[in-house]
Amino acid sequence: MIATYQQRSQARVDAALEQLFSATRPELTRIYQAMRYSIINGGKRVRPLLVYAACEALHGDLDQADGAACAVELIHGYSLVHDDLPAMDDDDLRRGQPTTHKAFDEACAILAGDGLQSLAFEVLAAPRHNPDDAGLRLSMIATLARAAGPAGMVGGQAIDLESVGHRLDQAALETMHRHKTGALIEASVRLGALASGKSSEPDLNALQHYARAIGLAFQVQDDILDVESDTATLGKTQGKDQAHDKPTYPALLGLDAAKTYALDLRDQALHALRAFGDSAEPLRALAHYIVERHN
Repeated sequence: MIATYQQRSQARVDAALEQLFSATRPELTRIYQAMRYSIINGGKRVRPLLVYAACEALHGDLDQADGAACAVELIHGYSLVHDDLPAMDDDDLRRGQPTTHKAFDEACAILAGDGLQSLAFEVLAAPRHNPDDAGLRLSMIATLARAAGPAGMVGGQAIDLESVGHRLDQAALETMHRHKTGALIEASVRLGALASGKSSEPDLNALQHYARAIGLAFQVQDDILDVESDTATLGKTQGKDQAHDKPTYPALLGLDAAKTYALDLRDQALHALRAFGDSAEPLRALAHYIVERHN
């Protein structure tokens, strides 16, 4: 099921994203090319999939979720461009291709990341591909801003940089990853629910529990793959975390215990969806996919 759902959702969000990268002036062609390169170069599109799946779980209209699906992928793309920079993770490979600062140059990559971030909010603010209700769109913008900023992804990256070479306990490691990785995953699920226009507080609470579990599971599995996989499969440099002495779940818990923890988080996510019917099957399938993926 998940492969078909993923293909359909990827095609949907890619078609919407493709419309965003036409330069408005000739002299802006290169920056738009760099922005497009950073987004339309593969990727699993997990966050847009979560937007669509959460919207569907509440029987929403996917036409109202396209804006949110694009916005979360733009924010994710901007974060990867900046994470790969020499001042951050200093990586040469992303999704099997040269990173943006290698394909273009460092200054252009910084500006491309900045452009993707601002474009995400422009897309989410527009009535097209979003709910007509301006108040609902404002709530969605606030959700994404919090997840992307110092209370979310940016804060997590700051903690990550400060943690290199230090041994974190499990609580500290989870705090870092609930910000760095989990915040945008949680926002994706919430945005999809809000885009449906049919979300109740109990729905949002249940989906938050689901999203918190899979957000952490995603990072645990990433850490496992950094140990077990290879560069060709991952599409990025394998073993980079260990080489940079970064705190990870396998390093803290051991590889087998990390795998058990990922499965436990998956089960927590599935339990959070117990009140939802068949419409939440894509969310359930995504919980399985997140801990079973190989890249």
